[in-house]
Amino acid sequence: MTKQAKAGSGTGVDFQIEGPEVTRAIVLHVDRRDRNAPITSDRAVEARLEEAIGLARAIELEIADSIIAPVTAPKPATLLGSGKVAEIAERVKETEAELVVVNALLSPIQQRNLEKEWGAKVLDRTGLILEIFGRRASTREGTLQVELAHLQYQKSRLVRSWTHLERQRGGFGFLGGPGESQLEADRRLIQERISRIERQLESVVKTRALHRKGRARVPYPVVALVGYTNAGKSTLFNRLSGAEVLAKDLLFATLDPTMRVIQLPHGRKIILSDTVGFISDLPTSLIAAFRATLEEVLSADVILHVRDVAHADSDAQAQDVNRVLAELGIDDLRRSAIIEVWNKLDLLPPEERAAREAQALRKPGCVLVSAITGEGLGPLLELVEGRLGAEDTVYEIVLSAEDGQGQAWLHDRGEVLSRRNHQDGRVLMKVRLAADKAGQASARFGTNMRTLGKKKAAAQ
Repeated sequence: MTKQAKAGSGTGVDFQIEGPEVTRAIVLHVDRRDRNAPITSDRAVEARLEEAIGLARAIELEIADSIIAPVTAPKPATLLGSGKVAEIAERVKETEAELVVVNALLSPIQQRNLEKEWGAKVLDRTGLILEIFGRRASTREGTLQVELAHLQYQKSRLVRSWTHLERQRGGFGFLGGPGESQLEADRRLIQERISRIERQLESVVKTRALHRKGRARVPYPVVALVGYTNAGKSTLFNRLSGAEVLAKDLLFATLDPTMRVIQLPHGRKIILSDTVGFISDLPTSLIAAFRATLEEVLSADVILHVRDVAHADSDAQAQDVNRVLAELGIDDLRRSAIIEVWNKLDLLPPEERAAREAQALRKPGCVLVSAITGEGLGPLLELVEGRLGAEDTVYEIVLSAEDGQGQAWLHDRGEVLSRRNHQDGRVLMKVRLAADKAGQASARFGTNMRTLGKKKAAAQ
């Protein structure tokens, strides 16, 4: 049984692939060498092919072959030259592949022409990532965001996959004429569905804004984890929060954001937020669709950029993440809130580990950790605490021994640095408070509160 698109949502389009449990696929990386090629990361061609294979395996494809196709003069009709198109057609026949994954962005015409030439379904990089996201989304919000991106992607590609759409449907009774073409009808249905989803997502944006206002009243600072997919964000999130978010050696293993309240070493509580992983050439439609989710990163007090330092392309991956952050609106001023977390320290050989440790010491706002073993998490939390407390002020507050509620209030809203009993029975507490909490404390404790000054943050 061959693969076919499955109709869904009343639109005639869906990305889920039907058929046998295992689909044989060829993965093709297009190495653009022309001057007009889109800007991509500086990683090796072989590494980009390997990443494409990892993406294909993320939707359980069986890799029949993998090919690198250099392109110096892209063809408008097929992107590839005629010789390479014919060569891949032979490989499709020899391997009996049902799908060719092209690690490049294809126009609808190029995709349709390649499917005709190869006699197999063709999925470009955008389509492949959308397919993965479609399988990973589990919450209502995530499902809506993925469906919106799917429909926007498919709207211009109806002509390539559904031959029945070329037929015309008759008009009403005797009043007819040829009627509305099936293609136009399906496009109209898709547009109607897109409009409905966009309205639903508008309510999601409003709901998230209300949630952020609610957290501001608590308030706990938000620390957001970002990073390249498979950098170990979810493993680190689980280690710090005690949660059980899915963490596998798989690209885009988790998609929907998760939040947990955790306590820092000196008692301060924060909201730790795990977000979707980034990737090079992330489709613009996905960034737009997931903007409501990614706004959590924009509003975060501290951003932890988790990097896989054991990966050969760690530096290139970091550049890709920084590009997405810039596209989201993280400007130069907000970059001071970013801490680089160099993860997977346990996978480094001794010589490389020593070199990375020396490199991290020279780089401000950087810490080496292993989310698996827990090594380095203490310094990481201290660094987070230092960043959050950089603008806080330390106060000395005198309370009566009987004022247990006052002591509890300070523990709940500030960072208690010390507590000692005075010989006259009073309690002296040294507390670090954020500006908004300092105002509340002043109203509550009045003349029993005096300013000691700002406490320097941990090493920056």
